[in-house]
Amino acid sequence: MLEILYEDNHIIAINKKTSDIVQADKSGDVPLSEEVKAYIKEKYNKPGEVFLGIPHRIDRPVSGVVLFARTTKALTRLNKMFQEHDEEIKKTYWAIVGNLPSQDSATLIHYMVRDTEKNKSHAYDKEKKGSKKAILEYKLIGRSQRYYLLEIKLLTGRHHQIRCQLAKIGCPIKGDLKYGFPRSNENGGISLHAREISFIHPVSKERITITATPPLKDNLWKEFYQNL
Repeated sequence: MLEILYEDNHIIAINKKTSDIVQADKSGDVPLSEEVKAYIKEKYNKPGEVFLGIPHRIDRPVSGVVLFARTTKALTRLNKMFQEHDEEIKKTYWAIVGNLPSQDSATLIHYMVRDTEKNKSHAYDKEKKGSKKAILEYKLIGRSQRYYLLEIKLLTGRHHQIRCQLAKIGCPIKGDLKYGFPRSNENGGISLHAREISFIHPVSKERITITATPPLKDNLWKEFYQNL
């Protein structure tokens, strides 16, 4: 069952579950994009193939806001905004980590290199050949007995950026085995949630802010959410 966060004639936003893939991959699992197409086709009784553009993605083990374009005009303009990392687009994430960062809030700047063979990125303190600058801001917004909740403002859009940068400062995300957390989560995902996206609507030019509730079936997410 899709959790629709926002919908109009040009865009639709979904709260992605941890297990969903945004678009088809080698797994052969039905992607979220096909579920959204089927929903649009049924709701609006559309004949033939339904158009749906994908201007951005979040990793399969991550939950939260995913934005789709329902028209080519919207897709073209959103693609441009995302590719240019337009300042008009603001993305906020929540991450649960097992280690307390050395500072309650900070700006992290690293130079990231992507290893396509291992589908992993590496962060360095100094520029390296082939590296790309990665910037995020975080602040501590919650604590439990064993874990900490960070709010992250993503200022660049690099491959696995949040996962990699937090691991670099000794705070790998809960469940993220690839970046050094010692144990997996029961659902196979990681405790990273795309909390909010704010952007200028590609057609109406109004600012739209879309917020997604974290997966509250997870007791730890539920505890943090209720205590904010």
